[in-house]
Amino acid sequence: MTFDLDATHRAIRDTARAFSREEIAPHAKAWDEEERFPQELIPKLGELGFLGINIGADYGGSELDTLAYAIIVEEVSRADGAMGLTVASHNGLGSCHLARFGSDALKDRYLPKLATGEWLGAWALTEPGSGSDSAALRTRARRDGDRWVLDGSKNFITQGTVGGICVVLASSDLAKRHHGISAFAVERGTPGFSARKLTGKMGCRASDTAELHLENVSLEAGQLVGREGSGFTDAMSILDKGRISIAAMALGLGEAALEAALAYAKERRQFGRPLGDFQAIQWMLADSRTELDAARLLIWRAAALADADKPFGQEAAMAKLFASEAGSRACDRALQIHGGYGYINEFPVERHNRDIRVTRIGEGTSEVQRLVIARNLLRDE
Repeated sequence: MTFDLDATHRAIRDTARAFSREEIAPHAKAWDEEERFPQELIPKLGELGFLGINIGADYGGSELDTLAYAIIVEEVSRADGAMGLTVASHNGLGSCHLARFGSDALKDRYLPKLATGEWLGAWALTEPGSGSDSAALRTRARRDGDRWVLDGSKNFITQGTVGGICVVLASSDLAKRHHGISAFAVERGTPGFSARKLTGKMGCRASDTAELHLENVSLEAGQLVGREGSGFTDAMSILDKGRISIAAMALGLGEAALEAALAYAKERRQFGRPLGDFQAIQWMLADSRTELDAARLLIWRAAALADADKPFGQEAAMAKLFASEAGSRACDRALQIHGGYGYINEFPVERHNRDIRVTRIGEGTSEVQRLVIARNLLRDE
């Protein structure tokens, strides 16, 4: 057993860290304030291979393993949670669904564009009336001769207005619940398919989030992704790996907050001494360092299991649960150490606290992670 990265993964980490510090961090505050998705950054991410992580080399992807995926998301998130979320969702949801379950024709058509960042991928499961109970979705898919017709709406869809392709989950038989759900590849610009950008988010404001509407969206039969009725099962398997990436996003934000807290504790003086001289501050820093290290080990364990093609659903849930909550505590402590300055956007810990909150909601809430873990424990008994 080793706890060190090999040379390949160290090089990936160093590349992602340098790029994020130079190309993302200096602009993150402005992007957040403007609620602007930085489209100009996407080709640069594509050139580095950061948008083709789960896509095979035959389609122009970088074909990296899960550990590399987690490392990249962590490093990008240290600079900006919104861009960390963009990298995580593009690779882990829309692109991954097509890469794993799409037909050869769909892969040939879409994966090369997704691997380079020419197109971004979106993935639409959540609806206005269904979140954690995703099997209760109401978007309908009905046959019309040799075509499929989709009607419904989706909400909180990442890359919803900027994605070139969206994998949409819809039901052909509501009575069957999850057994009646299928996935479909819907291109932006398809008649009847529209997206509205959601603004006023608490955090990750530079990430594109949208409400989707589908009205008599007619698709060729070949736009079905996977088998009819397998969409829900396929989606759940994709979410397992996606949870590792959201855990990595939380870890990155927690690391950024701790780095800021350490710098401030050394610089800020009270009662004639640096803040870091006071035991109360030292304990907060120590707790954050310990919990973030533990989170990283949970993430790497889940990634190692996934790369070894072993079951990792419970471990991914544990990683996401712990990392999102530990990262949130690290961000909160960093704000506390900054005092009043942490409560204004002059310092980045204010943004980190807003950005990290979504990691306890997206790709399965903390409550859902606890259910997954408990059910696995009870099943083992």
